[in-house]
Amino acid sequence: MRIPFVRRDQDRDRDPGQDRNQDPDQDQDQARNQQRLPGRDRGRTRRRTLGRSLLAVGCGALPALAFPAPGLWWWAYLALVPWLLLIRTAPGGRRAALDGWLGGIGFVLAVHHWLLPSLHVFLLPLSALLGLLWLPWAWLVRSLLGGAPSALRATVALLAVPSGWLLIELVRSWEGLGGPWGLLGTSQWQVPAALRLASVGGVWLVTLLVVAANTAVALLVAAPGLRAVGVAGITGCALVAGTAAWGVGAPRVSGTVRVALVQPGVLAGADGVERRFDRAEELTRSLAGQRVDLVVWGESGVGADPAGRPDLAARLTALSRAVDAPLLVNVDARRADRPGIFKSAVLVGPAGLTAERYDKMRLVPFGEYIPARGVLGWVTSFGKAAAEDRRRGTAPVVMTLPATGEGSRDSTGGSARGPLIGPLICFESAFPDMSRHLVRDGAGLLVVQSSTSTFQESWAPAQHASLAALRAAETGRPVAHATLTGVSAAYGPDGRRIGAVLGTDASAVAVRELPLSDTTTGYVRWGDWPLYGALAVVALVCAAEGAGAFRRPGSAPRVRRARTARGSAGRPGH
Repeated sequence: MRIPFVRRDQDRDRDPGQDRNQDPDQDQDQARNQQRLPGRDRGRTRRRTLGRSLLAVGCGALPALAFPAPGLWWWAYLALVPWLLLIRTAPGGRRAALDGWLGGIGFVLAVHHWLLPSLHVFLLPLSALLGLLWLPWAWLVRSLLGGAPSALRATVALLAVPSGWLLIELVRSWEGLGGPWGLLGTSQWQVPAALRLASVGGVWLVTLLVVAANTAVALLVAAPGLRAVGVAGITGCALVAGTAAWGVGAPRVSGTVRVALVQPGVLAGADGVERRFDRAEELTRSLAGQRVDLVVWGESGVGADPAGRPDLAARLTALSRAVDAPLLVNVDARRADRPGIFKSAVLVGPAGLTAERYDKMRLVPFGEYIPARGVLGWVTSFGKAAAEDRRRGTAPVVMTLPATGEGSRDSTGGSARGPLIGPLICFESAFPDMSRHLVRDGAGLLVVQSSTSTFQESWAPAQHASLAALRAAETGRPVAHATLTGVSAAYGPDGRRIGAVLGTDASAVAVRELPLSDTTTGYVRWGDWPLYGALAVVALVCAAEGAGAFRRPGSAPRVRRARTARGSAGRPGH
């Protein structure tokens, strides 16, 4: 017996988010419904879908404005709100996941657009790959905020949505995926309360606060009946920030150290390496008589290994004698004692080359090496990828300064032994764990040697320099960030910048007197505990969701759709 099929247009056009009893995790058979639409309606639906997709990409790109160079730090607390509102209105879980993926693509493209000279056309597929990390986050957002969320779901969202975002940052912080560039917490590098918060839980804790504030604002905008939860969330964020600002003390100053940052500037051409060395040598000689404790050159400031070039070693030794201070130079060349090209921090004193040397451990993918070069080696014909892979160092190194002149001054102005030096090379300053390990090994001063000349006219130099502020606040140690072509800067142990920066248009040397501290911060002591907390929160929410703990009153448990034969009673009208 054939049962007539009656289609109800009002059911087809109903917004699932308007039904309080509808399970927000249940997808509708949209494709099947669209096949029954007239041609004009199908065209309208396609245009609406395309518009939503473009909107998702744009929403994901909005947080980029919070980072340098725009530097709208306050925007970070609102930037995710449009994206959250878009995801919560998705008609199904699949559409929410698509909004998350497209928004992730927009985020990666916007935050890393300056990589185009190196990655060229490969930035788009890389963004598409990294964008996949936002799929489960988008599902989590819609699950907790979609439709008309209960007070319980909204409260849980204040913890779970930031935790889900933090796990994305954890995964993409892996060196092979590009490293921890563009972490939301780093946008707050100039905010004293955020820097104090970083000293407790690292940049991860700052990210949690930023995303929690966005979630609370989204609740205020989208759920009028739950404004109390949104207000409570904003109040909680303000209390956390206030407690960090006034309750967490700044590191105790135990002395000072005078560091000179040598920035030769842009010197291109076939003889650029030699001219750069000559200019750095000239700038360093100008420091004679200025009582400095350490002179720092930028990344790749020396084009040959001094251990195999007696002439270079002699020039550097003479410089150290002339200024009565050790030099920390950076070599990008084949090592004299082993095969392969290394990027190395090399310490030179008045008596010559010391035994202190650090080889860069974490390399930039598609910049300093090509992953699976045998398969992807043709990438070097595009952009500015390395023609030969650099070799990796095997362990971090804490350096002892050789005895020269007065050494560093203690808090009473007397003579004291210089601090131990923890060198990082360029990209490595983005990794919180590396600076933490150096401080745990005894480093009293962190030194970053960098070069962003490839990205000279982009946002990259300012963004890179700002990372040193977070590393200083996290560890309670001053950080000197020296580059070849800018931006060079220095930060005290509380993360505050000391003195002006050397911009990308400068060819100069700057001396900064940096406070020293022996305070052990919470982050150095406890490490990445916010990451473990975020993982626990997400796991508990997923378990509770699977058990039906967040199901709306009156909603039936989901039942798997039965598969029936064509023309059967299970599929009427066929």
